[in-house]
Amino acid sequence: MKKIVSLLSFILIFSFVGCQENDNLEFTVQPPKDSVEFTNAFLDEYIITQQTSNNIAERFVWNPVVFDGIPTPVTYELQVSLKSDFTDLQSLGTTNQTNLPVSVGKFLSLATEAGLDNDPNTDDKPNTGKIYFRVKASVGTNGGPESLSSIKELTITIPEVTSGGSGVQISSWGIVGSGYNDWGNGGPDAPFYTTDEANVFVSYVTLLNGEIKFRENNDWANNFGDTGADGTLDAGGDNIVSTAGNYKVTLNLNDNTYTIEEYSFGIVGSGFNDWGNGGPDAEFHYDYTTDTFKAGVKLLDGEVKFRLNNDWGTNFGDTGADGTLDAGGDNIATTAGFYTVTLDLKNNSYTIEASDVWGIVGSGYNDWGNGGPDFNFTEVNPGIFVANNVTLLNGEIKFRLNEDWGTNFGDTGADGTLDAGGDNIATTAGKYRIVMDLTDSASPKYTITSL
Repeated sequence: MKKIVSLLSFILIFSFVGCQENDNLEFTVQPPKDSVEFTNAFLDEYIITQQTSNNIAERFVWNPVVFDGIPTPVTYELQVSLKSDFTDLQSLGTTNQTNLPVSVGKFLSLATEAGLDNDPNTDDKPNTGKIYFRVKASVGTNGGPESLSSIKELTITIPEVTSGGSGVQISSWGIVGSGYNDWGNGGPDAPFYTTDEANVFVSYVTLLNGEIKFRENNDWANNFGDTGADGTLDAGGDNIVSTAGNYKVTLNLNDNTYTIEEYSFGIVGSGFNDWGNGGPDAEFHYDYTTDTFKAGVKLLDGEVKFRLNNDWGTNFGDTGADGTLDAGGDNIATTAGFYTVTLDLKNNSYTIEASDVWGIVGSGYNDWGNGGPDFNFTEVNPGIFVANNVTLLNGEIKFRLNEDWGTNFGDTGADGTLDAGGDNIATTAGKYRIVMDLTDSASPKYTITSL
């Protein structure tokens, strides 16, 4: 019995010592053998625009780093600075992965901070400059070992705006929200345009039931809401409730106020929709390059007038048939055909010019033309065609010129690229905004955005 007790005592003492020694073990993380460095190829110049704000400007990629001593999770932080010495560094995010994407919108925000702009008249603000990036690899949070990459200098260019002679330019401000573009997930923000008054901007936009805010460069660094719903702009304020419809939104940064008013000019008459009995008026779209409102439309033999918000409270005709807009004036005679109608509200004039008009046709809209005319696009900027408030059905559509199959587009591959005579485009019932971008004849594009 004595031998057994002694043996047990020995085992207990050994076990205690063993545990005590394990508790005193210390592991020291040593600096990595290899430093962290960017591994992706960079462009010589990054040309960024507000229209592509949701796109990825660059995906920064770097090599994985292993710190000696013990396997441990490594945190990578992408840093940016407007100065090459990084005395004003900002963090663009942290990750345990070896890459991090940065959007065009963020590049635009950084470019604005760096004093760049797209206004050719601001001599003190260039449209191109340098921004600096690096990545930091580290373990722990209390000053443990870290590795900093070499600094990468990128050249950022914002193309200078051309107004097409109108003097109006696209501003850096836009409308974002569930009431327009699903908080940026459904496309770029609705642009505001410059006006005759400095720091006063206007946007002509179709809103949805939801909420909106106003932000600069498609980025949240500088945004306005309205806390209290009193028409006053509050930095970072509450979302603004929106109701479905067409609106003119005015942003006044001189006194930090805004207005949202129902606003949509249209074409009505026996020459289009039986004076409103055959459907809504043909909608005009704003063209900032000419500071006018335009509508691509198929007219009938008859007469038309132009009115605001599908209502007779504000309407224009032409007494004297001299091309001058007259409030409540005579009906304007029309001849059947395809036209671009232009309203110049500043100069109180209008034109109706024969032109080619793109339209939407298909089982997803008008039974391939058997159920009525195609839904017309309007060329709102050179090469940019918009069809707004299009009610589609479950089915298929294509785009064709002047309701004729001689020139038509589909989408073979469903990749967003228009193909001459291509496959039908599948549609789901709902209301949509459809945009055709024909500025690049080698690769025309289109988007279909739910409203």
